[in-house]
Amino acid sequence: MNFMTLLSLSVPAIIGIVVAIAVVLLIIILSVAYISMKNDLIRVVNQTEESWAGIDVYLKKRYDLVPNLVETVKGYAKHESETLNKVISARNMAMAASGDAKIDAEKAFGAELRTMLNLVIEKYPDLKADSHFVSLSATLQNIETELVQARKYYNGNCRNYNNKIQLFPTSIVANRMGLKKRQYFELDSEEERRAPSVKF
Repeated sequence: MNFMTLLSLSVPAIIGIVVAIAVVLLIIILSVAYISMKNDLIRVVNQTEESWAGIDVYLKKRYDLVPNLVETVKGYAKHESETLNKVISARNMAMAASGDAKIDAEKAFGAELRTMLNLVIEKYPDLKADSHFVSLSATLQNIETELVQARKYYNGNCRNYNNKIQLFPTSIVANRMGLKKRQYFELDSEEERRAPSVKF
């Protein structure tokens, strides 16, 4: 359509063309914005899942270490079988849990593990001299330190994720994608907030 043809059109026809062009442009702008927001959400979801996978690595290391630690303690603390069984039971529940339930199960497992370590260190001083126990305890302390860093990274990504899915207009796209708010991996007590330590 050249300029002369455009001039020969009636005013309603010109208005119709302008409205059609405006509608097409609006659809293009909205489509680009939707795609951009969806891509940002996918990026944040992937970062959050990646940071959770980092936590999972350290949790697995801890799961694998605890049975050896419990077996070592059993040799010294034969009368503490109830405490040791609670640790193993909490470990198994944490391993089986998923999603937000995993975070709660991990908190329970960590509490049982701390209870066991505090109990045996206080009641069985000979255990402090066992080289195998000392080695396992040092490994556990390293894993716990790495786990603290992994939790920080996860919680930072979790915060970004939660902000993205709750703030307008991204919240509209997040709802369409079925994204739900994620739980932070926070610690419940002041004792848990302090860096774990096994002292001899």
